[in-house]
Amino acid sequence: MFNGCLVCCLYILGTRITLINNQNIPKGIPLIIVSNHQSLYDISPISWFFRKHHPKFVSKKELGKGLPSISYNLRHGGSVLIDRKNPKQAINALINFGKTLENNKYSAVIFPEGTRSRSGSIKNFSASGLKTLVKVMPSSYIVPITINNSWKLLEKGSFPLSIGLHLTFEVHKSIEVKSNSFENLFDKTEQAIKNAVILHT
Repeated sequence: MFNGCLVCCLYILGTRITLINNQNIPKGIPLIIVSNHQSLYDISPISWFFRKHHPKFVSKKELGKGLPSISYNLRHGGSVLIDRKNPKQAINALINFGKTLENNKYSAVIFPEGTRSRSGSIKNFSASGLKTLVKVMPSSYIVPITINNSWKLLEKGSFPLSIGLHLTFEVHKSIEVKSNSFENLFDKTEQAIKNAVILHT
């Protein structure tokens, strides 16, 4: 419900949010949802649109406090908060997180850029977190998603939010983990996401 309320708050600002999904997302199995990252407001729409798949987020520990509703949901909603300055803690946390999702047939959401884009342009993907999840979630499918325009919400800073924007979340073809090498999985996922990013000059 928290995420549904946050999405409604964006609607009040005149924001349109479109889910572009022409794909058959597998049901009843764990998923690894991989997306580019443009703002904090990527989290609530993904949570809401994919609620039937029980999405849980990989997030840096700093987001576990200070953000109304979002921080609470990250701390208490089954997501994992990792310390990027402590690789051992991060890897162990991801392993336990992934095993839990595999057993419960829930979904992981990971932003492999590692940090938000301030201009909509896409950053280089890091393979480490995704590689760990793939290893401990062997029955999963990767679901690539491209987000466009959410960075514009914070173009003027955290307040006021920009109004009247059109955000899109485009779902690409799912990729079965066990039928691909990790290198192939990573390349397919990264290219699917990058090819649908709308560049702004």
